Amino acid sequence: MIVQIYEIQTPEEAEKCIELGVDHLGSVILRQDEWRLPLLRETVRLTEGTRHKSSMIPLFRDLDTVFRVFDYYRPDYIHFCDALTDVNGEIRGLEKFVEFQETVKGKFPEIGIIRTIPIPGEGDAPDFPSLEMARAFEPISDLFLTDTWKEDAPVEGFVGITGETVDRKTAQELVRQSPIPVILAGGLSPENVHGALRAAGAAGADSCTLTNRVDPSGSPIRFEKDFVKVGDFVKAVREVEAMLGEEREEKSARLASLRAELLDREKALPAHSVRPHQLLAIEALEDQIDVLEKEIVDDAMV
Repeated sequence: MIVQIYEIQTPEEAEKCIELGVDHLGSVILRQDEWRLPLLRETVRLTEGTRHKSSMIPLFRDLDTVFRVFDYYRPDYIHFCDALTDVNGEIRGLEKFVEFQETVKGKFPEIGIIRTIPIPGEGDAPDFPSLEMARAFEPISDLFLTDTWKEDAPVEGFVGITGETVDRKTAQELVRQSPIPVILAGGLSPENVHGALRAAGAAGADSCTLTNRVDPSGSPIRFEKDFVKVGDFVKAVREVEAMLGEEREEKSARLASLRAELLDREKALPAHSVRPHQLLAIEALEDQIDVLEKEIVDDAMV
């Protein structure tokens, strides 16, 4: 499973994340007029030649500047987290976002694209078009990431850093429908990521706000990571990963046993006068095998 941590802006932070086993180190460029940051480039390049990956969010949409960002930083992934809707949750101008991403993909095919799919919190905006938006971006994205949509977003026009969870049912539906891996994000912490991953069956988990340090009032501090929380977050994800691995092994062993039993029953059928209960037993075994085979295929996509 992918563990992704955001707001990693310095080499020291990146080194700590790598030591803790974080897979994707996410950085943010806040301003279009201050996109060239040598320290941040050093941070991004720490992942070169390792199994770890860098991802980068530009909080602007100027295509020429985005291209300069690619040339300067050369991240493994560029991450687009546009809100994609108006404040009422209605899709507005989706085509321009798709066209923008198509242009980026064509210019830099070697750099992966993470696309955030906005999902409201549980019970909010029940008709929100998350799955419709995901389908539009499937052919031109390498990873999806869920994040919490709010009409009063902390960063206007973008999704994220709310500290609030997404609707789990919609996240589950996205994971099931998507032909590309989905990273679960939106209000994830060391305490809740285990249950969220188990429920959604996603390919990984992302955290930003709830692995940050907090001020005396308990509010998260932007761009200041709490590495105890980061370590606990990684540990919780790895526990889910190990648990799912054990379940896959158990299912594979069960499948092998059912197939052997089916073969024995088929061999034992008499040449003539097959009785109904014998056929029913074989059909029941075939049904169990079909279910297990489907579950194993679904598990392999996580």
